[in-house]
Amino acid sequence: MLKQLSTPIKIQDFLDALPMNHEKGGDTYRSPRAVLREGKAHCIEGALVAAAALWLRGERPLIMNLSARLGRGDVDHVIALYERGGHFGAISKTNHAVLRFRDPVYRTLRELALSYFNEWFLPSGEKTLECYSKPLDMHRFGTGWITAERDLQEVVDALSVAPHYDLVPKGNWRYVRAADPMERKAGLCPEWSKSDPRT
Repeated sequence: MLKQLSTPIKIQDFLDALPMNHEKGGDTYRSPRAVLREGKAHCIEGALVAAAALWLRGERPLIMNLSARLGRGDVDHVIALYERGGHFGAISKTNHAVLRFRDPVYRTLRELALSYFNEWFLPSGEKTLECYSKPLDMHRFGTGWITAERDLQEVVDALSVAPHYDLVPKGNWRYVRAADPMERKAGLCPEWSKSDPRT
């Protein structure tokens, strides 16, 4: 199945069609094999599926953490990276209308991460995207992560301790404008409802 996902766009289309894993039975960090079997995924699980599919095509299996401000009631987001013509793009499994696929038009990973900044906010409108991580190359875990039957806690731990780089210049958070009512309304449009039995 993964071999059929021969381009980033095909990978993204596949992930978009997967129901969202709302973790109704508790936290999960499933391997690509487990995701394919269960038929649902959340962000890091989707990023791992994308990384595995890219690796099968001879590309580096890179994932990157986008981190929210601590203590604001928000959560991090993990994306898979790809590169075309010297520019970066991202494959993203999300339940939100905006934190999604990115075309390969960004010269640096900082530019790519910044493309998520204005769209990353709480229901109150407060923007919370603070930093992005150094990419994690899944080569370091060998190949066992692709078919593991256990949760991949070691991947989560490696992302959490990876160097992270701030996006907002020191002192500039006070100038950041909250999302306006129209943006907040758009942000309340989930793709997969928690009441959906497939999630």
